[in-house]
Amino acid sequence: MKIFFSVGEPSGDLHGANLIRRLRQQQPGLQAVGYGGPRMAAAGCQLHEDLTQLAVMWFARVLLNLHRFWGLVSNADRYFRHQRPDAVVLIDYPGMNWWIARRAKAHGIPVFYYGTPQMWAWAGWRVKKMRRLVDHVLCKLPFEPAWYRQRGCRATFVGHPYFDEMRQTSLDWSFLDQQRQYGGRLITILPGSRTQEVVKNLPSFLSAARRVHDAVPDVRFAVASFSPRQAAMARHLVDKSNLPVEVHQGRTPELIHLAHSCLACSGSVSLELLYHEKPTVIQYRVTPAFFLFVRLFRRLLQLKAKYITLVNMLADEPFAARPWAIDPRSAEAHKAVFPEFPTCTDKSEWLAHYLVEWLTDPSAYERRVEQLRQIKAEVANSGASGTAARYILRHLRQRQTAIPRPHFVPAASQTSRNRALAMADAADAR
Repeated sequence: MKIFFSVGEPSGDLHGANLIRRLRQQQPGLQAVGYGGPRMAAAGCQLHEDLTQLAVMWFARVLLNLHRFWGLVSNADRYFRHQRPDAVVLIDYPGMNWWIARRAKAHGIPVFYYGTPQMWAWAGWRVKKMRRLVDHVLCKLPFEPAWYRQRGCRATFVGHPYFDEMRQTSLDWSFLDQQRQYGGRLITILPGSRTQEVVKNLPSFLSAARRVHDAVPDVRFAVASFSPRQAAMARHLVDKSNLPVEVHQGRTPELIHLAHSCLACSGSVSLELLYHEKPTVIQYRVTPAFFLFVRLFRRLLQLKAKYITLVNMLADEPFAARPWAIDPRSAEAHKAVFPEFPTCTDKSEWLAHYLVEWLTDPSAYERRVEQLRQIKAEVANSGASGTAARYILRHLRQRQTAIPRPHFVPAASQTSRNRALAMADAADAR
């Protein structure tokens, strides 16, 4: 059995590696090929290209790399034609993955989407692509399957693979012991895994750190960098700030474990912060032009998400009609488990406000930790990779043994298809 993967984000590379290991445990001899990153290669995937090197954001940067994306899609199409894998598994990265799905469907290859884009949050019309191009939607969040099923997709909840990784991660205890010798409470700064995120968010985070240091002088700070290049950028900014901030690359789990509380860019790292029960303030800074575009065209884009942070979505009703950015002075901002600021301006004053409160008011800090502990108990269950692997293999085995429909029997209508999907979903849930 051969499965082609298309994965373009560093977090997707991690989830793809775990899924490949589970698939091979349940199906010895399974061959994994396609696009991914170094973690998938280490898990035994035969990489045609390290797609995580093209994890770019925003329209202009995509245009600059368009010729490379088209080349990768063409190579995948050629592979589907001549090698014909048994299935294609997509993880995140919707821009390119839609084109991979189109080529797979053109060759009659079943498509599984593991870790779907958050189309329920904005531009919900994109679900038409999911319904047309993807055979099986494997959902990470508990409220997603109902949303997809209502729109004619075959969707099932498998759990969030990030929690699998949390339970498997082993910490460097010598590093932890070394850090603990310094004393003082630690604020860990997580500026994002993409270079663009670091450029936009880290200056505000360091400005907030300055405010916190002025209010609580004995606090320490550490930046968790994803790559050597980003670590070098962070050190350059830290040197200019004259703040007591350490910069570490490849130490994110340890620095989160050590932290009293955190400053973070919005992303899947919020689930790791939930797992470790760390009170956190979230910022996601964008350009003024993009911020204005979203505010002006919110209705057209069908922006429905109440929050931008996954943990806040899991803790509260995820959908609501409200302005894109919450007023930091409002009661709604204070209700969020992780106070969050999607912004195009400097919010360092408010970022620092919450950190100083947690550092100086033990009862406020403990209330926040207890909130996180309760949410973790409800949602942080492991086994997503194993569940997804069983689902994929079961349906591929059924496909291999299915008797083809005679050419004179008409295809099912859309109503019949939806009814069949509902029955199949009920069976999968059992």
